[in-house]
Amino acid sequence: MRGIAWSGRGKITGVDVSTNGGRTWVAASLIGDVHACAHTRFEHLWKWDGRPTSIMSRAVDESGYVQPTLEEYKRVRGSNTAYHHNAIRTWLVAGDGAITFGG
Repeated sequence: MRGIAWSGRGKITGVDVSTNGGRTWVAASLIGDVHACAHTRFEHLWKWDGRPTSIMSRAVDESGYVQPTLEEYKRVRGSNTAYHHNAIRTWLVAGDGAITFGG
């Protein structure tokens, strides 16, 4: 799987990926040049076992900031934070291989 990470606080230093709804996380590989406040590509090799699951990724930047879950984000910023938030998003993988954005 591949994606793009970004931070307005500095360079991306890592991206973690979860293929089980956030229960466990592993480091993804950063691809190409990494610059401050710029999009950074990442990839993670994953062998899907055919069962439904949820995929998530979270970015870490040079300031030590770790992209929060939506629950963590709302706890810090309040519940009225639906616009332009940077919380972790989830992709749902169905048993038939269909992938949908889960929010």
